[in-house]
Amino acid sequence: MSQALADTPTRPPRKDLVKAFVAALSGTSLEWYDFAAYSVASALVFGDLFFPSHDPLSGTLLAFSTYAVGYLSRPLGGFVFGRLGDVLGRKQVLVTTLLLTGVATVLIGLLPTHGQVGALGAVLLVALRFAQGVGIGGEWGGAVLLSSEFGDERHRGFWASAAQIGPPAGNLLANGVLAALAASLTPEQFLSWGWRVAFLLSAVLVIFGLWIRVKLEETPVFRELQQQGDQAAAPLREVFTEEPRALISAILSRVGPDVLYALFTVFVLTYVTKELGLPQSWAVAGVMIGSTCQLALIPAAGWLSDRWGRRRVYAIGALGGAVWPFAFFPLIGGGSAPMLVVGVIVGLLWHSLMYGPQAAFVSEQFSTRLRYTGCSLAYTLAGVIGGALAPLLFTSLFAYFDSWIAPACYLLATCVVTLVGLAISPRAARAA
Repeated sequence: MSQALADTPTRPPRKDLVKAFVAALSGTSLEWYDFAAYSVASALVFGDLFFPSHDPLSGTLLAFSTYAVGYLSRPLGGFVFGRLGDVLGRKQVLVTTLLLTGVATVLIGLLPTHGQVGALGAVLLVALRFAQGVGIGGEWGGAVLLSSEFGDERHRGFWASAAQIGPPAGNLLANGVLAALAASLTPEQFLSWGWRVAFLLSAVLVIFGLWIRVKLEETPVFRELQQQGDQAAAPLREVFTEEPRALISAILSRVGPDVLYALFTVFVLTYVTKELGLPQSWAVAGVMIGSTCQLALIPAAGWLSDRWGRRRVYAIGALGGAVWPFAFFPLIGGGSAPMLVVGVIVGLLWHSLMYGPQAAFVSEQFSTRLRYTGCSLAYTLAGVIGGALAPLLFTSLFAYFDSWIAPACYLLATCVVTLVGLAISPRAARAA
């Protein structure tokens, strides 16, 4: 079946497109709430509760190591659920990934700490973090296709951005819940049981997300593939043998945004509190305000890519992200709360210019019959190279060189990698 036929089936009613947009946005937001709650807890409490150490830096490094497990397990989710998504359909897989991530998150909220069961608590924490990563690994590719395959390619950048709004929305919700808990409880209460509430709330949120997804129809593009009997028999093998350049381009294009996001939403929490000695609430507020801005910036960047081209908008974000840390760290060095907020907002602006067009750019690199697998592999493998190690490397580089310049150069290098990925796109005409 031709690529054009698969990409442009009979257009469904607009209400179905809106429903798909909401389903992709809500489900991805809920899964990223789970993931973000863990990320924030890694920076704030997990070091003390599960990895006690007389050296605060060591505890933070160990906590961030479990953060990396959530990325390292994503390729497994990408391999398994990507294949199923191209064989069985988008909808069924997305229900499974949401349920897997939600159950793992609720169980984290019930875990005994090191003080209660010793090292077993840390082992269980890593295992559940692994399960979270598997679910997220299968989620992104399907969420992107869920929204983009209900529309037409002229507006794919905007509609596909639904899945991209999930991380800042989930991050905002997780930070908001944890900030509210920290503000309403004493430090002792928050460390003892307050942080658990954020994870247990995931049960309610996941039920809501499942309700929306179960009611949704399969995408018209996949239904047409089924009618033609053109589903891939071995999508994993076919992606590696038939579309390797597309896969490499998509992977490289995702590295810079992942690392930049880790700097401005995870590492900044540790840097501001432990290096600058500023109140924890300032760092959390900066991330929350920046994430709020992204709720509008990401779909705006997707919309812009429909008019200016994916690669052009994406490249502007990569260039801005490469140089901004060299202004950001001196800017916040004076200990000003407003400058911290402005610095995070601008950092996430550059991220939005990459992240908004990313879903459409990555999905357009692959033929329709291999798209779920290709997107999932690109997303998860790039996460291992970029996001998995970023908080750990930021912390280690800063500790070794005792300067913010080393982390800034690391981000600069990853943004260059992203520009290379954009340049080698095999479908440059569509993405230009």
